[in-house]
Amino acid sequence: MCTSIVSNRKKTIVGWNLDILDMEHRIRPTEDGVYIEINDATEGWMPLFGANKRGDFVGMPTCWPFDERSNPVPGSENLIMLDIDLLLQKKTLSEIHHIVSDQAVCSVPGVTFQAQLSDREGNVLQIIPGQGNRYLEKPKYSVLTNFSPYKMDTEQHPWMGWDRYQTAERMLNAASDDFDVDDCFDILKAVSQEVCPTVVSMVFDVTENKVYWCENREWEQVKQKQLSNERDMK
Repeated sequence: MCTSIVSNRKKTIVGWNLDILDMEHRIRPTEDGVYIEINDATEGWMPLFGANKRGDFVGMPTCWPFDERSNPVPGSENLIMLDIDLLLQKKTLSEIHHIVSDQAVCSVPGVTFQAQLSDREGNVLQIIPGQGNRYLEKPKYSVLTNFSPYKMDTEQHPWMGWDRYQTAERMLNAASDDFDVDDCFDILKAVSQEVCPTVVSMVFDVTENKVYWCENREWEQVKQKQLSNERDMK
């Protein structure tokens, strides 16, 4: 259960709630980005979500209900989700959009991970393995929770997050042109979870290249990290 939002008004602001159960996580701030890492039994600590200094953001909610079309195809050359390549600046959003437009993308067996990726310009790429991808050129706002945007509410699951989607969509639609970091945290607070708990809430002020986050819904204990701006370094 997770919620990913992007808002493009006077500023580009990205928000992310990571809702997980029984998984070890940590936040690693660096000069290149702020990464939310998950401890994988095989791979160790993996940077799966977060922001980088180039202005990219990666959010990757699980899609419920599971869709078997996202499984790797035996005997085929399968292309796994490309979120880490964007987060670690190995590929640009444009390059990933080109790749997924030409090749089918799969998830890990038995789990349909989907992605909402964005760049400094506020462009959004949603990838739903086995179903397709959607590129939104600097939308006013975009929301992705735990259901497929291709299916919307036609398939039901307790964790699909239809209520969270409607709440975030309503608040973003009513937001002013001055939508900023505090406003984004207000939405993340409104859609935060306890049963499958929200363990990290992160806001990326892309315009200022600054990342804010808190853990375990402790909204008064927000940390921040100023990222270097590549454009200022040239």
